[in-house]
Amino acid sequence: MQAGPDAKMIIIGHAPGFKVQQSGKPWDDASGKKLREWLGVGEETFYNPKKIALVPMGFCYPGKGASGDLPPRPECAPQWHHVLFSCMKKTELIILIGQYSQNYYLGDKAGENLTETVKAFKKYLPQYFVLPHPSPRNRFWLVKNKWFEKVTIPLLQKRVSNILTN
Repeated sequence: MQAGPDAKMIIIGHAPGFKVQQSGKPWDDASGKKLREWLGVGEETFYNPKKIALVPMGFCYPGKGASGDLPPRPECAPQWHHVLFSCMKKTELIILIGQYSQNYYLGDKAGENLTETVKAFKKYLPQYFVLPHPSPRNRFWLVKNKWFEKVTIPLLQKRVSNILTN
């Protein structure tokens, strides 16, 4: 986790993966590299807590499941997010990565599934920007949904750039 009171953006992901749990550095893996590409930012900006807060739904590695990591622990977000976010008064955008954060924050406003939620990303602006998880495991989703990198990513990069340069 990384958070500072001056953060202009909050990125909410699932939970640290095994590699990140070991390194202690959020998004320090292939998913993080892809996420930085999508955002159009380098590591210096990404890891600057005055610019970007990196907050997971679950604060510890949840363990391995049959098809990847287990879901984030359900008690973390309700217990800690409101405490953290109440200290961040300069936040202009919250990026919700994957179904766990989207279902938690959007509730019944989320789409029928992740694809429908991400397709309707404009519906959640200006407060939230919704993304699939940038994991290499989602490469098939990206191939199947080419519109995402053609349409959504350029708009995301423009929004991120506007927020971080103002």
